[in-house]
Order: sequence, then structure tokens, then C-alpha cells
Amino acid sequence: MTDDRIATTEQPLPPEAGDAVDTVEGPQNFALAVPAGIAAAIVGAALWAVFTYATGMELGLIAIAVGALAGLAVRAVGKGRETRFAILGAVCAAFGCVLGMALSDVAILAKLEGVSLFSALGTLGVGGTVSLAVEAGDAMELLFVAIAVWEGWKFAVHRTPKG
Repeated sequence: MTDDRIATTEQPLPPEAGDAVDTVEGPQNFALAVPAGIAAAIVGAALWAVFTYATGMELGLIAIAVGALAGLAVRAVGKGRETRFAILGAVCAAFGCVLGMALSDVAILAKLEGVSLFSALGTLGVGGTVSLAVEAGDAMELLFVAIAVWEGWKFAVHRTPKG
């Protein structure tokens, strides 16, 4: 019988001060963690845009929730204990935040113009959406993206006990 497990030299991340150490059973699965993180980022971004359209307000705090959602999805599906899962969580968090901010900018424009969110997206297209997001962006948005990336990093990995 052959052993299908892949040996890795990467060490698990140690618990950080104040972190609760959780135990996880089952093998790590990076291949499933990737689509889970991307899907969570897209869902979070879409919910952020819907919230913005419904309320007319773009709350940066939602960026942090999007980052946490992406990280938690990576952790739940991937069961990772290695740094690569944390990196994936951070990347998915950044993607979700940037997408959410762009969609929220479109939602605000749609609300101002009195059209649906989908109509505004269709009219702007990808290029117009990117241009709008770049024009509307500011330093505060970068701060929220940075915090969200940290949340994605932190939540994506199961911490293992020292010793």
C-alpha cells in the first residue's frame, strides 16, 4: 500500500498571545481552501454592495467583516495549519475588499442616478467600474483593506499548541 500524503517541511504557525488554540482533525486541503476563500470574498463583496445600495452608505467596517469571512472560509474548508493558508486568507481578504469597495462605489452611483445596481454595472462595465473606484478611493479605504488583510491572515489558520 502506498502513502498518498505529501510531506511538507513547512512548520505550523504557533499560537499568538491571547489566541485560543483550537484543534482540528482531518488532513489539510489547500486545493479546496482556494475556491472557498475566493467564493467567500465574492459573496462578502456582493453583500457589501447590496448593503450600500439599500442604505446609501458605504461603511468601511464591512471591509473588516469581508476579510474575516474570507479567512474563516479558508480555515473551515482547508483545515490549514501552515503559513500558506494564512497567505491565502490575506490575499482573498484583499480581493474581497477591493471588489467590495468597487461595487459599493457603483452602488452609490446607481442610487444617485436612480437606477438599479445591475443597470449601473452594465453601463459602466469593468473599465468604468475600475475607473470609478480609483477616483473614489482614499487613504481611509487603504487602512480598512490593511485591517481586513490582517483579519484574513489571522482567521485562515488553525493555531497549534507549542510544545
